[in-house]
Amino acid sequence: MRDSTFSTVRGPDKELVGRPYLCDIQTMRIPTAMALMFCLSLGVATPLPAQEKDKSDAAYIRSMELKWTDSYKQRQVAMLSSLLADDFVITVEDGSTYSKTGYISHSAEPGTRVEVAEMSDLKVCMHGNAAIVTGAYHERGESNGKRYEYHDRLTDVWMKVGGKWQVVASHYSVPAK
Repeated sequence: MRDSTFSTVRGPDKELVGRPYLCDIQTMRIPTAMALMFCLSLGVATPLPAQEKDKSDAAYIRSMELKWTDSYKQRQVAMLSSLLADDFVITVEDGSTYSKTGYISHSAEPGTRVEVAEMSDLKVCMHGNAAIVTGAYHERGESNGKRYEYHDRLTDVWMKVGGKWQVVASHYSVPAK
């Protein structure tokens, strides 16, 4: 007969005590299986706080993208300045790059009138305190008396620094036809 704590080996003239059994596998199978099923059910039934935070941050970033577009169209320099990080850089359709100051100056030019500025197909991918936004952008207006229209693809990078989300980089390109 086996003791549940130690195994015993009997020899011709002595009894040896072997290593201890830490647990009885047969007895532990059912409770272990039940505990595993319970833990798995908790993981499925309870949303992870990080996933919920990512969803709310993604919705916030999406709303800030729309606010940025509207601020650009309306030439709201103060709003643009608050949305863009100090080290912001944008690459536009012709490959030119602008800093925060250059972009805001360009946006406020009196010779440019934006009639349509709209985004579509926005996708936000969260990476902790960073967010990558991809989508489509359509802009139509007049610049220095000439009509223009853009249909672009965009990639924007947002970072949360000091509790505040700001755009740090943006890239616009014309899709191949």
